[in-house]
Amino acid sequence: MSTAPARLVLASDRRRIAPLDPAQPLTIGRAPTNRLCLASATEVSEHHAVVRHSRSHGWLICDWQSSDGTYLEGERVQQCRPLSDGDEIRLGRSGPVLVFERLGATQAQAAQAPPAAAAQPATPQQSTPRQPTPPAAGTGRITIADQTLPVAAIRSAAVRTEPRHPQIFSWWLLACLGGLLLLPFPLLFWPLQLAALAGWILLGSRKEHTLVVELRDGQALRHAFANRRTALAHRNGIRKAIGEGGVPP
Repeated sequence: MSTAPARLVLASDRRRIAPLDPAQPLTIGRAPTNRLCLASATEVSEHHAVVRHSRSHGWLICDWQSSDGTYLEGERVQQCRPLSDGDEIRLGRSGPVLVFERLGATQAQAAQAPPAAAAQPATPQQSTPRQPTPPAAGTGRITIADQTLPVAAIRSAAVRTEPRHPQIFSWWLLACLGGLLLLPFPLLFWPLQLAALAGWILLGSRKEHTLVVELRDGQALRHAFANRRTALAHRNGIRKAIGEGGVPP
């Protein structure tokens, strides 16, 4: 099974790129033994995070011994989380941001260029993939949550995943405690307990994926999606439009 090439790009300096190898996990941290060493980033732990490839789940981001946590699209990573094209990984609450990118055929060929070509003096146009000529300011527009906005008004876009029923555990616990009153009546007690457990499992597994678009005037627009993949597709489309519109990060 072939694996699409991928890389991590430092959001604050897109010239800093870390290619990903499916056969070798990429360790991230301030310690010099890490494959991606961020020695000057004080928010980053000595051994902070690992990006690795799984045959069954694809590329994963895993928290490693970090003190301030690893965040994927604003949500803290407890163990490992799958990565999608364009996902932002923040190291710590206010640390550096790495962008996960899957490479297309043209980018993959450029990344695998022979060493002789890489040894030639590089100009900014050679080291950074050229973007299409951006349109004039204010000409690009995007519709979000029934509002049409110019591309220049958008600062960033992210997807936040949260439980659709955050209080379901409290309701399940209350139903279980209340059901103890029916303990002398097994024919009523056990059906109630099983129904409460089934409700907790069914409702607790439902997630809501919210596309959050921050505007340059400080406001934010939100649109909820039932499907995470759809939310990520909208997010990536907005980020691509921001890049094509020439809006600085």
